[in-house]
Amino acid sequence: MSELIKQNGRKLTAAEFQQLSDVPPEIEWFANIDNKHTRAAYQNDVTEFSSFIGIQSHDELRLVTRAHIIVWRKDLESKAYEPATIRRKLSALSSLFNHLCECNAVTDNPTHGVKRPRASVNEGKTPVLGNAQARLLLDAPLENTLKGKRDRAIIATLLYHGLRRDELCKLRVKDIHSRQGVPFLEVFGKGSKIRYVPLHPHAGRLIVDYLEDAGHGSEHPAPLFRPTRNNHTKKLEKPLDPSTVYRLIKYYGEKSGVSKEVIGLCTHSMRATAATNALDHEADIAKVKEWLGHANISTTMLYDRRESKPEDSPTFRVKY
Repeated sequence: MSELIKQNGRKLTAAEFQQLSDVPPEIEWFANIDNKHTRAAYQNDVTEFSSFIGIQSHDELRLVTRAHIIVWRKDLESKAYEPATIRRKLSALSSLFNHLCECNAVTDNPTHGVKRPRASVNEGKTPVLGNAQARLLLDAPLENTLKGKRDRAIIATLLYHGLRRDELCKLRVKDIHSRQGVPFLEVFGKGSKIRYVPLHPHAGRLIVDYLEDAGHGSEHPAPLFRPTRNNHTKKLEKPLDPSTVYRLIKYYGEKSGVSKEVIGLCTHSMRATAATNALDHEADIAKVKEWLGHANISTTMLYDRRESKPEDSPTFRVKY
């Protein structure tokens, strides 16, 4: 082993090696969470719990019992947190203690056996567009300007493929390629997982139209969707920020009048609409799960609203 180290050369100094060896497992757990939004949410949840029970050092986490967690859960319930929020907070703790168990820092996970509140409904709360509303949104951007063409392509990419806005912003020109003669999007999703989503013909035409005007269709490493102007640095060779996509959907929702009909319209509504529409048209729910990049089919089921179609209600069977 020592000979091998000598041959390859040591990359870390002895001090750096020791410093990494001394990193507490809690810090290691945070660092190993890839998604920055999940990492921030879990960090806030663990900090909130630690503050509630008075933890002041990493070592005190070893003393946490199921009773501590039950008292915290009851406190969250008394503050009228949504059931989904409480479940997420408990999941954050469970994930942390699972890691501590793996590191032999604790003997068992104190969150095991702590009852989690059930969801009050069996479908998601994200507002979903009807077909006519989706068409209004798709047609809202101008057809004859670069920004309008880009925004049409963005809305179509979201509505036809169910992408998260982060996934859309990470798309590069090279991520559109052919597989067995069919154009696909190579999507870099949560947990660094890559999935391949067939490109819808209508969205494909809008993307081609946009790239012809934008002029970067042959720049394979370039961001697929990028700013059309930059008043600060004047540089356009960068990906869109997810907050820009959020504002874009809000703007066209108001411009088209869809926001007046769909209260709470947001970027995630595009993903929910795509999933709901696919399921309404008899797509296999297991395939929709893979299409959306869900880790668990229970998440996909939140978009399945086939049992709650207004037109199927007994209300419309009542006659006097």
